[in-house]
Amino acid sequence: MQYQTIRFQVDGAVATLSLDRPEARNALSLQMRAELDDVLPRLKAEAGKGIKALILTGANGHFCAGGDVKAQAARAAGDKGTLMEGRARLREAHPRLIELANLDMPVIVAVDGAAAGAGFSLALTGDFVLASERAFFVQSFGKLGLVPDWNSLYLLPRLVGLQKAKELVFTARRLPAHEAMALGIVHSVHKPEDLMAVARRMARKLAQASPAAIALSKNILNQSLHLDNRAVLEMEAMAQTIARDTDFHREAVRRFAAREPALFDWDAPDPAEPPAQGEGMR
Repeated sequence: MQYQTIRFQVDGAVATLSLDRPEARNALSLQMRAELDDVLPRLKAEAGKGIKALILTGANGHFCAGGDVKAQAARAAGDKGTLMEGRARLREAHPRLIELANLDMPVIVAVDGAAAGAGFSLALTGDFVLASERAFFVQSFGKLGLVPDWNSLYLLPRLVGLQKAKELVFTARRLPAHEAMALGIVHSVHKPEDLMAVARRMARKLAQASPAAIALSKNILNQSLHLDNRAVLEMEAMAQTIARDTDFHREAVRRFAAREPALFDWDAPDPAEPPAQGEGMR
């Protein structure tokens, strides 16, 4: 498929998926949604093999302005269809959102400029959200008399708590990057010119970890908040049994016993690009 509204590149073990509709601040058009649905199966199939980390970002100084309001207005002026047809259009996004949130690899979201409406929701699907100093987040649905969608009503209260989630949804106020970091939405804030370099460095480092350990841990963590303790312990036991039977674990143990350099060491220098002082995951 020849992409018109996204860019997809693979560099070594790191894939970069960029939303690219400059004329609409990367709003989620029907074509963009179809192109996302085309690339996600490749990411899913390659997870832990050729591709071990994903960066999700937006081109041209914006992350995503949310839904395509102009297209929605045009549709409202014409044949809107039935309520059930409208519901079906919204539900077609559900498999996409679940697959993206549960990809068997680290997903790093790099937000520059606006993450509004469904763009805010999309950012929440990542494992880590990095933001530029000029980035902002807004649950803009309320400005149009709408309810948050694209998984915001599930993910947001789990990150910031119920009361703060209600505030952000009810007020539809603009949330600057540093406040978003204080709330736990954003992992770290960087200068706009440094944002992608930091995201790539993080992705390269995480791509060196055990793909199985990352995938298994992520799967359990994503379910842990709605499972009881006994269920999580059982999942831990099964996941650990699988992880112990991987080539990565065997080689890591051999190196430890032989006092050789670790197979994965987050604190070791990045040979591709040594981290600048004060940057990286803390």
